[in-house]
Amino acid sequence: MARTAANGHLKPHLNQNGLKREDIKRNGYHNKREKNGPGTCVASRQHKQESFEQAPMYVAVMTYLGFGIVTLFGYFRDFLRAVGIEKCHLAQEREEQKDFVPLYQDFENFYTRNLYMRVRDNWNRPICSLPGPVFDVMERVSDDYNWTFRFTGKTLHNVINMGSYNYLGFAENNTDFMKTVAEKTSQYGVGVCSTRQEIGNLDIHEELEQLVSTFLGVESSMTFGMGFATNSMNIPALVGKGCLILSDEVNHTSLILGARLSGATIRVFKHNNMHSLEKLLREAVCSGQPRTHRPWKKILIMVEGIYSMEGSLVRLPEIIALKKKYKAYLFVDEAHSIGAVGPTGRGVTELFNVNPADVDVMMGTFTKSFGAAGGYIAGKKELVDYLRCQSHSAVYATSLSPPVTEQIIRAMKCIMGNNGSTEGIRRIRQLAENTKYFRARLKEMGFIIYGHEDSPVVPILLYMPGKVVAFAREMLERKIGVVVVGFPATPITEARARFCLSAAHTREMLNQVLHHMNEVGDLFCLKFSRRKHSSRPDLQDETGLELSS
Repeated sequence: MARTAANGHLKPHLNQNGLKREDIKRNGYHNKREKNGPGTCVASRQHKQESFEQAPMYVAVMTYLGFGIVTLFGYFRDFLRAVGIEKCHLAQEREEQKDFVPLYQDFENFYTRNLYMRVRDNWNRPICSLPGPVFDVMERVSDDYNWTFRFTGKTLHNVINMGSYNYLGFAENNTDFMKTVAEKTSQYGVGVCSTRQEIGNLDIHEELEQLVSTFLGVESSMTFGMGFATNSMNIPALVGKGCLILSDEVNHTSLILGARLSGATIRVFKHNNMHSLEKLLREAVCSGQPRTHRPWKKILIMVEGIYSMEGSLVRLPEIIALKKKYKAYLFVDEAHSIGAVGPTGRGVTELFNVNPADVDVMMGTFTKSFGAAGGYIAGKKELVDYLRCQSHSAVYATSLSPPVTEQIIRAMKCIMGNNGSTEGIRRIRQLAENTKYFRARLKEMGFIIYGHEDSPVVPILLYMPGKVVAFAREMLERKIGVVVVGFPATPITEARARFCLSAAHTREMLNQVLHHMNEVGDLFCLKFSRRKHSSRPDLQDETGLELSS
């Protein structure tokens, strides 16, 4: 049987279509209160509608057919390159090295050179302004089918930003808001040039960690300079050989990498499927380790608060119940949920009204809701003290930059109301309003969207590879910046566009995006939903007449 977590009790914490230029604040945030109709408060009920509607069968058939066609053309182009008819732009091994073991296999790069390269213009677009609710994009063109790009010298101004994780609008440059950040930069400089264990431990780092602990309602916390490394470098310090990790199948790459580096045994359960998770837990407790059948040293369940590709929320109360039943540990990655959900922005523990002490390891990042960089691990003091000595990120990585640290502090104080204003709670409520409004309107139009109704991550299913490319290019032509995602980041039949809502988006901005979405959806036949949705989404919660899968 797995070892039980250390006992302890924590005190819970207290609780239409036109876009006018003058409506856009280039500091990245609008100060005008949005009147978005009824339902302005974040819903407090635990069980919300979560939708994963399946597309009609013909959509799946056409998607596979589309991939089949581009694959055939890929083999044909490889043949043309082999016979010298088409120029090969890929790096190749020299002729005199042909008898050596090849550094890479040609087929491994087949997808990259024949599929991705043709559509590479939809990613890595150069931004030349603040990534607020609007940004400026540098125009670029390719003369060799996206193998190389050249800049034209032109700039596309005031593109509505629907892709950044700027959930609360703190990615801003308002001089009044950023005054303390400028002061800390003058006092400490921009870099520390040392680790926390040497001479890189500043007083503002300790102030931030105390603030994070208070914000989350836990005993202690530790901050790191990189959100990705917060997972990948700390998980190996928590588990190792002889331990078992139960990971959700759609967990982020940082969690997957950390699990692999740890040397622990990894088993994957179906996304948000409690039956699948309990089956693995029961088997792990009853059977133990393979061959020896010895008890696992630790069983660690790894989940995310908001899943960044699905827009779904973790089923936290049920997972906590299973964790307690089978004496396992729980690791929750709140990269996208901290600050973005919950009545006061304290994440999924607040949204589902669970005790933070029931989550053994609370992880989050400052790169999204706080408009900064880095991440944190929070929980019991014993856990944090252990990581200070054992974590590779703590021992070898440089400390958080002072201005970044102060940006996190001022954003968190704003959310908590410690700065004497209600600006933070206003932004949280504005994000909730924008999320509910945007999701409801897209459903009315007939798009298939994934995820929880409280999630500011809104995936819109596009399915077919050709439509994914056309959608991204057409939206940029209409001055709307979107993120499109396809295989291998998603299942091959579930390519999508991922919209990220922000409190900095005005109602006029959202209406303009929705107007163009409606037109582009009709133009490219993207409205695959077969469900009937009410034009009064606020009534759906009261009547409970509409069911989701």
